[in-house]
Amino acid sequence: LLYAAWYAGLVVVPINNKLHPREAEYILQNSGAGALFVSDDLTDGLLELLPGLPDLRATFIPGTAGFRALYDAAPIVAHEGGAEEIAWLFYTSGTTGRPKGVMLTHRNLYAMIASHFIDVCPTKREDTVIYAAPMSHASGMGNFAHTLVGARHVVTRSPSFDPKEILQLASHHRNCFLFAAPTMVKRLAEEVEATGADPSGVKAILYGGGPMYLEDIKHAVRVMGDRFVQIYGQGETPMTITVLNGAHIADRDHPRHDLRLASVGVRQTLVDVRVTDEDGNELPNGEVGEIVVRGDTVMKGYWRNPEATEKTIRKGWLFTGDMGCFDDDGFLTLKDRSKDMIISGGSNIYPREIEEVLLTHPAVDEVSVVGRKHEEWGEEVVAFVVPRAGQSVDPKELDDLCLQNVARFKRPRQYRVVPSLPKSNYGKILKTSLREMLEKERSEAPA
Repeated sequence: LLYAAWYAGLVVVPINNKLHPREAEYILQNSGAGALFVSDDLTDGLLELLPGLPDLRATFIPGTAGFRALYDAAPIVAHEGGAEEIAWLFYTSGTTGRPKGVMLTHRNLYAMIASHFIDVCPTKREDTVIYAAPMSHASGMGNFAHTLVGARHVVTRSPSFDPKEILQLASHHRNCFLFAAPTMVKRLAEEVEATGADPSGVKAILYGGGPMYLEDIKHAVRVMGDRFVQIYGQGETPMTITVLNGAHIADRDHPRHDLRLASVGVRQTLVDVRVTDEDGNELPNGEVGEIVVRGDTVMKGYWRNPEATEKTIRKGWLFTGDMGCFDDDGFLTLKDRSKDMIISGGSNIYPREIEEVLLTHPAVDEVSVVGRKHEEWGEEVVAFVVPRAGQSVDPKELDDLCLQNVARFKRPRQYRVVPSLPKSNYGKILKTSLREMLEKERSEAPA
């Protein structure tokens, strides 16, 4: 379907299959999608929302007569468009809490594919790509390079990440490549260590999408060998800001090896990357500032959102909102995610989106959502809730409210009812103070 749409000159809008039906509804509405392809197991709660979408003209469910009828249509002539045409709308949330459509052109995708071959992993016909994470995101973008060389594509049977299944598939198919969030890497390494499974069928594991803790990657390399590559990117410049390649990870004798493992690597070949101050001036090595990127991989802009585009892309540079610094060898270390994004199990969770849902509860006066470190998932969601004067808040009601409006993986794992929230002199809620309090509690908890 992906390549057929491009053959016809259309734009594809991949939707994460973990999303709540109402979240999918918003993406369909905002994008103005004319056709929806959805498997039967994902239709519950979604089909009844579709009549309210004026642009949606057809829905196709594989296995039905309507879907099969597409194969009886007359052939069409391939669309001959330009590289600047939009190919892919990638929906990613921002500080507004509403997802924004990242406009990726064919040129963006060409450059991303080239970057894979140049910087990430040499890919050949005898290779296999395993899809072990949502194909709407980084995992699915691994399809391009493997399709180009005629490699094998394998989709896991399990709907969730299963380390045992991955290792069995790798043992059978050999020369396997997969994208894995840091928590997945940790679980794979633990499975190998616990069972003695042979990881030699894995050619390369590309990890990213969240912070990789130093001890976790050291353990993974020790258990599984030198078969890891880290990338740092964003939906706005997919998979293509920096890379920590296999040679960097394998160079254990380097005096700064641990520091390099804790970094996100060096800039990729086809982009310019800088660290700047608030005015966009480049900072010297060692100083922390905002990471900005320029190159053919950078998006065209945000769909139907010129204000956000103007704020994010300035004079050709993409302002990522992430903070970091370069060392003298060109390795970039991330210091903070300035948009307060929470990454749990490799999935992005944006606090504002959850806050807006919780604020619809009549007894809630203020709310702040932050991430708390979690051994298995990287981070988990915690909501601090201030009730209205004279009222009480039932955490069960808050949880039900979230389950009715956002995907299950986004819901807070804890609701803390508090009398007030820490604020600056300007009245801004200090999320840093909340995170520090949670980290202190975690560090002081008995082992």
